[in-house]
Amino acid sequence: MSSTSLSPTRRQLLAATATVGAASLLPKTLLGATNRDAVRPFIINIPGEELTELRRRIAATRWPDRETVADATQGVQLDVIENLARYWATEYDWRKCEAKLNALPQFITEIDGLDIHFIHVRSKHENALPLIVTHGWPGSIVEQLKIIDPLTNPTAHGGKASDAFDVVIPSLPGYGFSGRPTTTGWDPVHIARTWTVLMKRLGYRKFVAQGGDWGAVITEQMGAQAPEELLGIHTNMPSAVPAEIFKALAGHKPPPGLSADERYAFERLDVFFSHGVAYAQQMGSRPQTLYGIADSPVGLAAWFLDHDVRSYELIARAFDGQPEGLTRDDVLDNITITWLTNTALSGARLYWENKLPFFAAMGVTIPVAVSAFPDELYQVPRSWAERAYPNLIYYNRLEKGGHFAAWEQPQIFSSELRAAFRPLRQSI
Repeated sequence: MSSTSLSPTRRQLLAATATVGAASLLPKTLLGATNRDAVRPFIINIPGEELTELRRRIAATRWPDRETVADATQGVQLDVIENLARYWATEYDWRKCEAKLNALPQFITEIDGLDIHFIHVRSKHENALPLIVTHGWPGSIVEQLKIIDPLTNPTAHGGKASDAFDVVIPSLPGYGFSGRPTTTGWDPVHIARTWTVLMKRLGYRKFVAQGGDWGAVITEQMGAQAPEELLGIHTNMPSAVPAEIFKALAGHKPPPGLSADERYAFERLDVFFSHGVAYAQQMGSRPQTLYGIADSPVGLAAWFLDHDVRSYELIARAFDGQPEGLTRDDVLDNITITWLTNTALSGARLYWENKLPFFAAMGVTIPVAVSAFPDELYQVPRSWAERAYPNLIYYNRLEKGGHFAAWEQPQIFSSELRAAFRPLRQSI
């Protein structure tokens, strides 16, 4: 996508140049390159008028009636979204997020005709393990910001120098500062191939991959494709549900003989498929109909908050004076990136593009590590993980953490990645 085809705001974003320090991290072969494989430094500089317009639109929201129930069974509650809107319009400061992102080395490179934006932080420690981490929906690179320093600088966070990673965090196609696809075909399978191209373009001959939500699907597709450079993968939302469990879910009745862990996983899946998947069905069938979330900041915020029951509870309490894991700014940084880049619908189309069933095993035979968080859409039992991944090298059942684990519990998450990939380091 050329910058001339973009809105003035996105042209300004793509035309921006980064600091000398960021440019110095590029492989020498790519510095000053002029071809389509060039890796270009990138900074963010949102015009002030865009922020003024955002606040104006929030203030102009036409509010509906209050829900007719005393809980969240009808969706995002009016008190929650009014509190969010009030803070967003009067106290929230986008420039803090912008400065945080611009303090990191950011780049753009074109792959298969589309600009891919990514953060690339190299560790100061020798023999760091290259790692590509992929976010999901409703997400952005904001989800992974808290794990960058623990992974690249482990000695400052209770780890060892031998646990260090070089970290690459791309924005999914159609999300944030990456280009918005103008043709079909950017599905998880395509994105998985693109990530391998990206890592090789950065000069990595061996690397590992991690993902949650869509990032998990894409990472497992990388594992299924098994490029020779990929040593192994880690997932916190595994595609490991057995076929007989899917069959039983259709009747909402667990099959006999399940262990306690398996029964708990079945119950969580039954809740999700019965009451929590409507957003995915809408975006998977009619994403273009969602004009409201591209036109209304509050509409976008409500759509993003209503992901699943456990995640909504965590986010909602941040706007009710009880933050744990996520702050109000965490939540709004993520939503604001989508608003300012006008990527609500281009991000939604990933559901339409996808042809893979949720949670079904993908035939990954390379080394796989699994962290099973209790408030994930389902907490995968070890027995299911062992069936789905014949080369399971790590499994841990956590006591805390949810669907956005890297965002909510960055220290726990970082420790998981160190432990999970430790057996593969001798291969680099």
